[in-house]
Amino acid sequence: MARVIDPAEIAKEFRKLIRQRVAQLGVPLKLVGFLSSDNAPSMTYASYTKAGCDDVGIDYELRHVNKLALAAAVDTANADPSVHGIMVYYPIFATEQDAYIKDLVDHRKDIEGLNTYWARMLYHNQRYVDAAKTKQALLPCTPLAVIKLLEAAGALQRSGSDQAAALKGQTVVIFNRSEVVGRPLASMLANDGASVYSFDIDGPQLFHNGQVSETKVQRTDALRQADIVITGVPSRQFPLVRTDEIRPGAVCLNFSTLRNFVPEIGNVAGVFIPRVGPMTVAMALRNTLRLYENYHA
Repeated sequence: MARVIDPAEIAKEFRKLIRQRVAQLGVPLKLVGFLSSDNAPSMTYASYTKAGCDDVGIDYELRHVNKLALAAAVDTANADPSVHGIMVYYPIFATEQDAYIKDLVDHRKDIEGLNTYWARMLYHNQRYVDAAKTKQALLPCTPLAVIKLLEAAGALQRSGSDQAAALKGQTVVIFNRSEVVGRPLASMLANDGASVYSFDIDGPQLFHNGQVSETKVQRTDALRQADIVITGVPSRQFPLVRTDEIRPGAVCLNFSTLRNFVPEIGNVAGVFIPRVGPMTVAMALRNTLRLYENYHA
């Protein structure tokens, strides 16, 4: 039977470390969230973020703003020295205008790592923002949460001088290539040495050695090779990953709000991680602290 990892337990350890560091700062950290819709997942995420901030001692303020006034509100927060972190709950317009808002958030306050500045750092595998390599670059919350859960599962181990080879020789399959989670996650895992097969409705791609290429690999063939299988498909039409499709002992992780694996997956998987949510919130708090230390301390 698979070892099941509860992300809430792993997140608890991260929150403990964040709480200790925030207390040592001696100054109040302030995170502002902008909510411009009645989207249920966004409202849930906002409530979880507030609870997380309360737990570690970060001042959290949720601002309800009409979507047409959001750009001006973000500009105001960018210019406010008392605001150390900003997050916007998407979708807002559900168009390319959302991308404009993501780039409008000052990258020095963008705790979600969605600004093009951070995307460029990620896709060029630039891990530090300074020449002395003392300030680590920011990574998007959910992909980072997945990485930390894989570390907890023992699937990704960093040691020695070549930490970028933590997944060398391993194959990963990801069902999701969104710009928020799937694509950055594929790049992050490939940056750590893995060969990553990325599937979405436009077909499969292979991320390997800093390059992305089209591939004709089929789902079944990719899954049979995979040491790690990650799913994040928010559709009930997605054919669930079956026990006969994966290698015995594979690490299986689901970050979709819907179940993407058959219930019996634990009979074959070595490790099963059924959700990621609590770790996403923990990484948002961690990113708030990192931005303060990098740019505001």
